Amino acid sequence: MRALRKVAIGAVLLLAACTAATPRPLTPSPTPADERGPTTDPSPVFTGGVHAIGRDVRRHVRARNWHAGCPVSIADLRLVKVTYWDFKGDVRTGPLVLNERVAEDVLWVFRQLFRARFPIHRIGLAPRPQPIDWHSTRNLTSSFNCREATGSPGSLSQHSYGWAVDINPLQNPYVRLDGSVLRAATKPYRDRSRDRAGMIHPGDIVVRSFAKIGWEWGGDWRTLKDYMHFSLTGG
Repeated sequence: MRALRKVAIGAVLLLAACTAATPRPLTPSPTPADERGPTTDPSPVFTGGVHAIGRDVRRHVRARNWHAGCPVSIADLRLVKVTYWDFKGDVRTGPLVLNERVAEDVLWVFRQLFRARFPIHRIGLAPRPQPIDWHSTRNLTSSFNCREATGSPGSLSQHSYGWAVDINPLQNPYVRLDGSVLRAATKPYRDRSRDRAGMIHPGDIVVRSFAKIGWEWGGDWRTLKDYMHFSLTGG
């Protein structure tokens, strides 16, 4: 009996040792990422601000857009930087030079356009005033430019005061009463029933936003149409 008991005890010990040595499958622990769930990049947010005219911008403005006799001094102008969506769906930042009186209001407008993802080809400082080139395809959204009003020699444009903005001039052309335009590239956009990226239409986010700050749209003019143009005084 004693011998049998020893055999039984040995068998139990051997079985326990084999069981301990057999690896058990492991259940992987959740990683921090698993616990958080899938992550996505946050949506871009609008950034912008109103700044004093610095040395580089002052040099540009004096060389190209301002001269003695302009109705506003450079000291009364402000640099407004805004983010915007371009035609490729990328977020970019561009400068506008505006009268101090309207700078904060226009900043608010471009915040609304950004939130609505309204596409703008490019925002930049205005070029030097020059004769209109029939073959030009420039599509620059800009503001201050001390020059004559288009089609009205001897009269100052509202851009000369820093309270006018032109948006996507290619998609929103200047159209005379007879239907003619200033540049060949804008001809396809005379048909305002079209709905192409960058076009401005009655009652859309662009028109509504500028109306909120008391600005008027050249697309509402009764004679010629200036679909790109928004200004404080409606001129």
